[in-house]
Amino acid sequence: MIYCVEDDSSIRELVLYALQNSGFEAKGFADASELYPELLHNPPELVLLDIMLPGEDGIAILKKMKQNAQTRKVPVIMLTAKGSEYDRVLGLDLGADDYITKPFGVIEMISRVKAVLRRCAPEGAVSRTLTLGEITLDPERHRVGAAGREVALTFKEFSLLQFLMENSGRVLTRDRILETVWGYDFEGETRTVDMHIKTLRQKLGEAGALIETVRGVGYRMEGPEK
Repeated sequence: MIYCVEDDSSIRELVLYALQNSGFEAKGFADASELYPELLHNPPELVLLDIMLPGEDGIAILKKMKQNAQTRKVPVIMLTAKGSEYDRVLGLDLGADDYITKPFGVIEMISRVKAVLRRCAPEGAVSRTLTLGEITLDPERHRVGAAGREVALTFKEFSLLQFLMENSGRVLTRDRILETVWGYDFEGETRTVDMHIKTLRQKLGEAGALIETVRGVGYRMEGPEK
Protein backbone atom coordinates (compact mmCIF):
# COMPACT_ATOMS: atom_id res chain seq x y z
CA MET A 1 0.00 0.00 0.00
CA ILE A 2 1.25 3.48 -0.95
CA TYR A 3 -0.14 6.68 0.53
CA CYS A 4 -0.23 9.97 -1.37
CA VAL A 5 -0.64 13.14 0.70
CA GLU A 6 -1.50 15.97 -1.71
CA ASP A 7 -4.09 18.72 -1.26
CA ASP A 8 -4.58 19.31 -5.00
CA SER A 9 -7.27 16.78 -5.88
CA SER A 10 -6.40 16.64 -9.59
CA ILE A 11 -2.75 15.79 -8.87
CA ARG A 12 -3.74 13.35 -6.13
CA GLU A 13 -6.16 11.48 -8.39
CA LEU A 14 -3.60 11.33 -11.20
CA VAL A 15 -0.98 9.89 -8.84
CA LEU A 16 -3.41 7.31 -7.44
CA TYR A 17 -4.51 6.29 -10.93
CA ALA A 18 -0.90 5.87 -12.08
CA LEU A 19 0.04 3.82 -9.02
CA GLN A 20 -2.99 1.56 -9.28
CA ASN A 21 -2.46 1.16 -13.01
CA SER A 22 1.10 0.00 -12.23
CA GLY A 23 -0.09 -2.71 -9.85
CA PHE A 24 0.14 -0.87 -6.51
CA GLU A 25 -2.56 -0.42 -3.93
CA ALA A 26 -2.85 3.28 -3.15
CA LYS A 27 -4.82 5.70 -0.97
CA GLY A 28 -4.96 9.48 -1.10
CA PHE A 29 -5.15 12.08 1.67
CA ALA A 30 -5.63 15.84 1.43
CA ASP A 31 -3.89 16.81 4.68
CA ALA A 32 -2.34 15.64 7.94
CA SER A 33 -5.66 15.28 9.75
CA GLU A 34 -6.81 12.70 7.19
CA LEU A 35 -3.44 10.92 7.10
CA TYR A 36 -2.56 10.36 10.77
CA PRO A 37 -5.37 7.98 11.83
CA GLU A 38 -4.73 5.69 8.85
CA LEU A 39 -0.94 6.03 9.09
CA LEU A 40 -0.83 4.77 12.67
CA HIS A 41 -3.52 2.13 12.17
CA ASN A 42 -2.13 0.72 8.94
CA PRO A 43 1.42 1.92 8.05
CA PRO A 44 2.02 1.80 4.26
CA GLU A 45 5.00 0.56 2.28
CA LEU A 46 5.78 4.11 1.14
CA VAL A 47 4.43 7.67 1.40
CA LEU A 48 4.41 10.29 -1.35
CA LEU A 49 4.31 13.51 0.66
CA ASP A 50 3.69 17.00 -0.67
CA ILE A 51 5.60 19.71 1.19
CA MET A 52 3.08 22.52 0.68
CA LEU A 53 -0.02 21.34 2.55
CA PRO A 54 -2.73 23.33 4.34
CA GLY A 55 -2.33 23.32 8.11
CA GLU A 56 0.54 21.01 9.00
CA ASP A 57 3.04 20.96 6.14
CA GLY A 58 4.96 18.00 4.73
CA ILE A 59 8.14 18.77 6.66
CA ALA A 60 6.25 18.64 9.97
CA ILE A 61 4.58 15.37 8.97
CA LEU A 62 7.96 13.89 8.01
CA LYS A 63 9.43 14.87 11.40
CA LYS A 64 6.60 13.14 13.25
CA MET A 65 6.90 10.03 11.11
CA LYS A 66 10.63 9.71 11.81
CA GLN A 67 10.07 10.24 15.55
CA ASN A 68 7.42 7.52 15.82
CA ALA A 69 8.55 3.90 16.21
CA GLN A 70 5.61 2.67 14.10
CA THR A 71 6.41 4.83 11.09
CA ARG A 72 10.09 5.78 11.23
CA LYS A 73 11.09 3.05 8.77
CA VAL A 74 8.39 3.87 6.21
CA PRO A 75 10.10 5.28 3.07
CA VAL A 76 9.06 8.82 2.10
CA ILE A 77 9.31 10.59 -1.25
CA MET A 78 8.76 14.35 -1.00
CA LEU A 79 6.80 16.19 -3.70
CA THR A 80 8.33 19.66 -4.06
CA ALA A 81 7.73 22.78 -6.12
CA LYS A 82 10.30 24.21 -8.52
CA GLY A 83 12.93 26.35 -6.80
CA SER A 84 12.37 24.94 -3.29
CA GLU A 85 15.93 23.69 -2.84
CA TYR A 86 15.95 24.51 0.87
CA ASP A 87 12.87 22.34 1.47
CA ARG A 88 14.37 19.47 -0.53
CA VAL A 89 17.61 19.56 1.43
CA LEU A 90 15.75 19.84 4.73
CA GLY A 91 13.54 16.89 3.81
CA LEU A 92 16.51 14.71 2.92
CA ASP A 93 18.29 15.73 6.13
CA LEU A 94 15.22 14.71 8.13
CA GLY A 95 15.15 11.25 6.57
CA ALA A 96 13.23 11.52 3.29
CA ASP A 97 14.39 8.87 0.80
CA ASP A 98 13.93 10.90 -2.38
CA TYR A 99 12.10 13.89 -3.83
CA ILE A 100 10.23 14.63 -7.05
CA THR A 101 9.94 18.16 -8.41
CA LYS A 102 6.61 19.31 -9.83
CA PRO A 103 5.55 19.08 -12.57
CA PHE A 104 6.57 15.46 -12.97
CA GLY A 105 5.88 12.75 -15.51
CA VAL A 106 3.91 9.71 -14.36
CA ILE A 107 6.55 7.25 -15.55
CA GLU A 108 9.30 9.15 -13.73
CA MET A 109 7.23 9.00 -10.54
CA ILE A 110 6.61 5.26 -10.87
CA SER A 111 10.30 4.65 -11.57
CA ARG A 112 11.32 6.56 -8.44
CA VAL A 113 8.73 4.73 -6.33
CA LYS A 114 10.04 1.37 -7.52
CA ALA A 115 13.64 2.44 -6.95
CA VAL A 116 12.96 3.51 -3.35
CA LEU A 117 10.99 0.34 -2.61
CA ARG A 118 13.81 -1.72 -4.08
CA ARG A 119 16.43 0.04 -1.93
CA CYS A 120 14.35 -0.38 1.21
CA ALA A 121 13.35 -3.97 0.51
CA PRO A 122 16.12 -5.59 -1.57
CA GLU A 123 14.53 -8.99 -1.07
CA GLY A 124 11.52 -7.91 -3.11
CA ALA A 125 10.60 -9.33 -6.49
CA VAL A 126 12.56 -8.24 -9.55
CA SER A 127 10.53 -6.36 -12.10
CA ARG A 128 9.71 -7.90 -15.46
CA THR A 129 11.85 -7.00 -18.45
CA LEU A 130 9.76 -5.79 -21.39
CA THR A 131 10.39 -7.42 -24.77
CA LEU A 132 8.93 -6.51 -28.14
CA GLY A 133 10.48 -7.91 -31.29
CA GLU A 134 14.22 -7.27 -31.02
CA ILE A 135 13.80 -4.57 -28.37
CA THR A 136 14.25 -5.28 -24.65
CA LEU A 137 13.75 -2.77 -21.84
CA ASP A 138 14.74 -3.33 -18.22
CA PRO A 139 12.90 -0.79 -16.02
CA GLU A 140 14.98 -1.50 -12.91
CA ARG A 141 18.42 -1.32 -14.51
CA HIS A 142 17.29 1.41 -16.91
CA ARG A 143 18.76 -0.41 -19.91
CA VAL A 144 17.53 -0.86 -23.45
CA GLY A 145 18.74 -3.32 -26.06
CA ALA A 146 17.94 -3.54 -29.77
CA ALA A 147 19.07 -6.44 -31.99
CA GLY A 148 21.60 -7.50 -29.38
CA ARG A 149 23.24 -4.12 -28.82
CA GLU A 150 22.77 -1.71 -25.92
CA VAL A 151 21.05 1.57 -26.78
CA ALA A 152 21.80 4.77 -24.84
CA LEU A 153 18.63 6.82 -24.27
CA THR A 154 17.85 10.02 -22.41
CA PHE A 155 15.45 9.76 -19.46
CA LYS A 156 12.51 11.04 -21.53
CA GLU A 157 13.33 8.74 -24.46
CA PHE A 158 13.46 5.81 -22.05
CA SER A 159 10.16 6.81 -20.43
CA LEU A 160 8.54 7.25 -23.85
CA LEU A 161 9.72 3.83 -25.04
CA GLN A 162 8.58 2.19 -21.81
CA PHE A 163 5.12 3.74 -22.13
CA LEU A 164 4.81 2.55 -25.73
CA MET A 165 5.96 -0.98 -24.89
CA GLU A 166 3.68 -1.26 -21.86
CA ASN A 167 0.77 -0.36 -24.14
CA SER A 168 1.78 -2.57 -27.05
CA GLY A 169 -0.90 -2.72 -29.73
CA ARG A 170 -2.77 0.34 -28.43
CA VAL A 171 -2.97 3.63 -30.25
CA LEU A 172 -1.71 6.41 -27.96
CA THR A 173 -2.62 10.00 -28.74
CA ARG A 174 0.03 12.71 -28.55
CA ASP A 175 -1.89 14.41 -25.74
CA ARG A 176 -1.95 11.22 -23.67
CA ILE A 177 1.76 10.68 -24.22
CA LEU A 178 2.49 14.26 -23.17
CA GLU A 179 0.40 13.92 -20.01
CA THR A 180 1.93 10.60 -18.98
CA VAL A 181 5.60 11.06 -19.92
CA TRP A 182 6.09 14.82 -19.53
CA GLY A 183 3.73 15.60 -16.66
CA TYR A 184 0.24 16.62 -15.71
CA ASP A 185 0.71 20.33 -16.51
CA PHE A 186 3.43 20.27 -19.16
CA GLU A 187 3.04 23.39 -21.31
CA GLY A 188 4.87 22.14 -24.39
CA GLU A 189 3.40 21.25 -27.77
CA THR A 190 2.58 17.86 -29.26
CA ARG A 191 5.51 18.41 -31.62
CA THR A 192 7.67 17.54 -28.61
CA VAL A 193 6.38 13.98 -28.90
CA ASP A 194 7.10 13.82 -32.64
CA MET A 195 10.68 14.99 -32.14
CA HIS A 196 11.33 12.39 -29.44
CA ILE A 197 9.76 9.63 -31.53
CA LYS A 198 12.08 10.57 -34.40
CA THR A 199 15.25 10.38 -32.28
CA LEU A 200 14.00 7.20 -30.59
CA ARG A 201 13.54 5.49 -33.96
CA GLN A 202 17.00 6.58 -35.06
CA LYS A 203 18.66 5.20 -31.93
CA LEU A 204 16.80 1.89 -32.16
CA GLY A 205 17.90 1.38 -35.77
CA GLU A 206 15.85 -1.12 -37.78
CA ALA A 207 13.92 -2.05 -34.63
CA GLY A 208 12.59 1.53 -34.56
CA ALA A 209 10.18 0.52 -37.31
CA LEU A 210 8.08 -1.14 -34.58
CA ILE A 211 6.94 2.38 -33.60
CA GLU A 212 4.12 3.12 -36.03
CA THR A 213 2.62 6.51 -36.82
CA VAL A 214 -1.18 6.51 -36.76
CA ARG A 215 -1.95 9.45 -39.00
CA GLY A 216 -3.94 12.21 -37.34
CA VAL A 217 -4.00 10.42 -33.98
CA GLY A 218 -0.63 9.47 -32.49
CA TYR A 219 1.56 6.39 -32.25
CA ARG A 220 1.35 2.65 -31.71
CA MET A 221 4.06 0.11 -30.98
CA GLU A 222 3.44 -3.46 -32.03
CA GLY A 223 5.60 -6.54 -32.46
CA PRO A 224 6.45 -8.08 -35.83
CA GLU A 225 4.07 -10.98 -35.16
CA LYS A 226 0.96 -8.78 -35.61
